Parts: sequence; structure tokens; C-alpha cells
Amino acid sequence: MPYANNQGANIHYQVSGEGSPLILLHGFNGSSMDWYEFGYVEKLQDKYQLILVDARGHGASDKPHDPKLYTLDQLVADITAVLDNLNILTAHYLGYSMGGWIGFGMAKYAHHRLNSMIIGGAQPYGRNFDQIRELLSTGLEDWMAVVEDWGIYSTGALERMRNNDAKALLAVIQDRPDISNILSSMTIPCLLYAGSADNQHDLMERCAKELPNTTLISLPGLDHIGVFPRSDLVVPHIIQFLASL
Repeated sequence: MPYANNQGANIHYQVSGEGSPLILLHGFNGSSMDWYEFGYVEKLQDKYQLILVDARGHGASDKPHDPKLYTLDQLVADITAVLDNLNILTAHYLGYSMGGWIGFGMAKYAHHRLNSMIIGGAQPYGRNFDQIRELLSTGLEDWMAVVEDWGIYSTGALERMRNNDAKALLAVIQDRPDISNILSSMTIPCLLYAGSADNQHDLMERCAKELPNTTLISLPGLDHIGVFPRSDLVVPHIIQFLASL
């Protein structure tokens, strides 16, 4: 298993395909395997060198229990450590939900490593996570009951999630600060996408208006959970966007 080390934290990643480098970062409680499960790797690996990262606290990466080890700048440094390990100076970036939030962090702390950015289901205006922290406060059982009710994950994916570290996830899911002051200086090409029923959609519309070089794709009728599995809808927009650069 390939790992990059960021100040003592081991960050797991996988590489698949050939072409321009494209970082893929999953959402909260997920892993790099999600991109395989929902068809993204199959659809993109013929065109791009996919760099699939397990975010700190997830998958096969280290899972510290101290919330101070999950600040946005540290999560960004994990990604740049992977790029350094691969001797890649710049790359395109694709992140969904938590992965999208870390993408905004890349624009704040490591913009010189980005060629373009694709963000799904995330916005830079801040977000409270009291509800998820309450579910995780007693362990994984209550949280996993919610995840199972979504009905989008395979038996294998649910098993991977049950093997997660509840204390690490609780440390991960801190409230997100407002970093929207970065938007006016984000001149790289950006693609934003969200389901029309996603509770983040309106803020993503606002974000698209404040970003100088961006396109917003709205996927009718889908909520936050419903978008990620739909690689059949999302990937054509990704390919079209990257091909236009």
C-alpha cells in the first residue's frame, strides 16, 4: 500500500490510469474505495491519472483522536504530501462533500498546486455539525443506522464503514469556519455541482456567483446523498469541463 507521510501522519492513496493528474477525495465516513464502487474510476481512468486519497481519519490512513490534528490546513497538507510523494507539481482536484470542503482549503492554502477544481455538495460559508457529533458521541451504531437508511451503499461499503474508528470520526467532524473570503482570488477554472434538493445548493449558487471563473451544475431532484452514487450523471460534466481547459 502506498503512503505519504505528513509530519508523522501516514496518508494512504492509490493511483489508477494515465493522463493529467486528477486528485479524488471522498466525503465524510467514506474512503477512496467509494470512487471505485460508484463507477468514477472506471469512467475516468482512461483519460486521467487518478490519485485517490483516503482522508486523514478514514480508510487506510492514520486515525488520530485529537480534533486539533484535523484542522483544514493539516488536511490540505496531507494532499500536498501525496503529490510530493508522486513528484507531481500540479493537478486537477475533484472532491465531494467533505472532499469538496478540503478542496476549498486547497484553494486557500495550496492554490499553486491546483490546475482546476471540481467541487460537489460543498460550500465555503461555514457549517455546523452538532447533529452528526451527537449521533457519534455514543459510538458508530446510531450513525450507521442513519447511513444504512440512505440505501446507497453496498454490503461491502457498509462493512468498511462499521470498521471505522468512531473517536476519529468524532474528531474529524468539527464545525467548519467561513472561508469565503478566498473566493474573489480563486481564478483557476472551477466546476461546482449539487443536487437541486441538496441543503447546500443555495449556498453553492451564491458561491458560483462570487467565484470569477466557475460553472454550477444543478442535478434536478437529487439531494446531498443522492448525487454521489450517480457517476452516470456527474462524470460527463467532469469530462466536458476538463476537456475545455
